[in-house]
Amino acid sequence: MEVLDLARWQFGITTVYHFLMVPLTIGLSVLVAGMQTAWVRTGDQRYLKMTKFWGKLLLVNFAMGVVTGIVQEFQFGMNWSAYSRFVGDVFGAPLAMEGLVAFFVESTFLGLWIFGWDKLPKKVHLACAWAYSLATVASAYFILAANSWMQHPVGVEFVDGKPTMNSIWAVLTNNTALAAIPHTLAGAFSVAAAFLVGVAGWQLWRKRSEDDEHRAVWRSSLRLGGWTGVVAFAVLAITGDFQGKLMFEQQPMKMASAEALCHTEKPASFSIIAIGDVRNANCEDVKTFNVPALLSFLAHNDFSTEVKGVENLITEYQAKYGTNYPDDPQLGSLAGKPIDYVPNLPVTYWGFRAMIGFGAISAGIGLLALWLTRRGRIPGQRWFPWMVLGGIATPFIGNSAGWIFTEMGRQPFVVVPNPTGVDGVWMFTAQAVSKLSTGEVWTSLIALTTVYAVLGVVEVYLMRKYVRGGVDAVMPPKKPASTSKNDDSKGGDGDDDALAFAY
Repeated sequence: MEVLDLARWQFGITTVYHFLMVPLTIGLSVLVAGMQTAWVRTGDQRYLKMTKFWGKLLLVNFAMGVVTGIVQEFQFGMNWSAYSRFVGDVFGAPLAMEGLVAFFVESTFLGLWIFGWDKLPKKVHLACAWAYSLATVASAYFILAANSWMQHPVGVEFVDGKPTMNSIWAVLTNNTALAAIPHTLAGAFSVAAAFLVGVAGWQLWRKRSEDDEHRAVWRSSLRLGGWTGVVAFAVLAITGDFQGKLMFEQQPMKMASAEALCHTEKPASFSIIAIGDVRNANCEDVKTFNVPALLSFLAHNDFSTEVKGVENLITEYQAKYGTNYPDDPQLGSLAGKPIDYVPNLPVTYWGFRAMIGFGAISAGIGLLALWLTRRGRIPGQRWFPWMVLGGIATPFIGNSAGWIFTEMGRQPFVVVPNPTGVDGVWMFTAQAVSKLSTGEVWTSLIALTTVYAVLGVVEVYLMRKYVRGGVDAVMPPKKPASTSKNDDSKGGDGDDDALAFAY
């Protein structure tokens, strides 16, 4: 394998792995802050128990997310140094904001929240919960602003052969970023919602025949997760429609590859499913089941818009960006070779459908769980725990498929040309890789994959441990009854609370 292929595999593996933790942290941090708010306002111990239980799982996931996320920024210097030199003036700014502002605030207030249970007033402690949860959202904002600039470069001028930023405001308010942010956050809430439904539903089912003192915790958690998942899917659909219209304008090849649309159509049909091999740009052996004119509506809000196909777009791209790669030894075997402007069609076509399909399945499971627990009911069906536990995986798969589609759909570009932007502000992925040997990249690829596999085992072990332990595993031990008037048992505060959260 070439250095380029190995570097892409390494970045793909580490990024997708890291993104398994990110949406759960974002969604769960806001939901936990909401649970604590309910406890502070009502004094209901059920909400305190919910905060303690889900907060413990949040901390495990957050810690793993930090460890796996550190590697991401290092890789720009390791395997993608040519890219870093080209876009560093622009790309570095939102990444620095994420690290110095958002992550600093996030980690600081999370620490105060962990160890401040018995030391801070309730409302101050609650403010810490909201501070770290909102900082988590801000962190996602800056990362998405950086990624969106790669998808749609704005706010720059071309100076001495590379882009130079002339407006940080344009970068942060990029319309691609403003569409991606609510879509990604809705995906994060769908992950957290499925997690609540799965764990709480399993706990509720397995203790259905017992007089469980924590039943209200599981029931409230399940229904919170169910409603959150339904709302999140609605937001995903709305924001996804907006993203599709931007994709039609900014990355028409990605739009065509999402549908395996080989030939230009007017109006264009939306492909529900394809039978045959979609990897060829001529689609001669592919049969699709279509909804007439729907793709035209998704692209431009009418049923008559022309949507260009892959074969037509190849000619346009060749005219704009060349037919062959530069004859540069750094490009390896691609030097001087024809440029393939067509993304991996099986990945983009099926990835797009996996994103939508698994998102819908997750929302459907949440709706069914809400129906089965209506009016105080406790599900007794033997398939129920398998359904809700399996449902935890569905939004994770949908989120990962969405990101794989987003990143692989813009190939062969690492910085996609802006059709109405500054000429020259684009870069082929083959030009972005560092001057390394295959042995060096193999070493880091194997080492990181091994470390991440170990971390995965650790996270699953810790999550399983605290999930099976239930509320009793995270609440402080009950103090023995005392007749002393000086016994100041606080039932939710105190040193034991801090110990229950400390690692």
